[in-house]
Amino acid sequence: MKRTLLILWVTVVTFSLKAQDDNLLSLLGEEEKTTNFTTASFKTNRVVNLHSLESTAAGVLDLKISHRFGTLNRGTYELFGLDNATIRIGADFGVTSRMTVGFGRSSFQKTYDGFFKYKFLRQSTGKRNMPITAALFASTAVQTLKWQNPDRENYFSSRLYYTYQLMLGRKFSEGLTLQLSPTLVHRNLVETSAESNDVMALGAAGRIKLTKRITLNAEYIYVLPDQLAPGFRNSFSLGFDIETGGHVFQLHFTNSTSMIEKGFITETTEDWLDGGIHFGFNISRVFTVIRPKIEP
Repeated sequence: MKRTLLILWVTVVTFSLKAQDDNLLSLLGEEEKTTNFTTASFKTNRVVNLHSLESTAAGVLDLKISHRFGTLNRGTYELFGLDNATIRIGADFGVTSRMTVGFGRSSFQKTYDGFFKYKFLRQSTGKRNMPITAALFASTAVQTLKWQNPDRENYFSSRLYYTYQLMLGRKFSEGLTLQLSPTLVHRNLVETSAESNDVMALGAAGRIKLTKRITLNAEYIYVLPDQLAPGFRNSFSLGFDIETGGHVFQLHFTNSTSMIEKGFITETTEDWLDGGIHFGFNISRVFTVIRPKIEP
């Protein structure tokens, strides 16, 4: 009986001392904090054409089908553009929770592209307070159209395009996310000496949450003056994201035909005011290929 009472007394004293220590740490503000990272700034890793702040999850393969019909101003004869189509089929893979790589092929100019995206800052609160998310993006594209003049000496390097981009953004609330994307597009070959090989642009994008599964997205890419040929237009896109389980459907309107950076930033010629608007969609389906270890 004495041993039992002694063990019980020691147990009570131990828990009492631990509780006092916890209370003291709490009063001193020294309790251990955790870092809470912001998630779901956008529903997928694209806004419309632009890459968003989101990365593909580690070990996940994201298959994407992007589709643009012809312009609405083509009238009833071509069913307001539905008789024409441009398509890109691609795959994005999450190497880690911060790093994504991808590859795709577009029917527009028969172009192949590959990209790398790395998120080096993540918006967070708690132990680590970071007000923004930031990511670096780089891509290479090669168009494979037949040479206009096959009899002259042509170079493979003339087909190459490079894009470098910095993405900066913040999820201000559950309903609002804003993003800026300073961009440099390098074109190895341009049509005239009046055009620049290096094109500087600034993309702006945003997302407004309408319901639990639907968001309104918009993006605008402003190209600095005197870099492109006459007739060029800045790209503007507006659309909706609809989430349904493992799929995200993006329905949108845009004046850009191309779905990769070198195209929609430097080769957009349609005008919204003249009805030069493409209806289109992106479909995203994700598959878990590798079960990764939990990352910090």
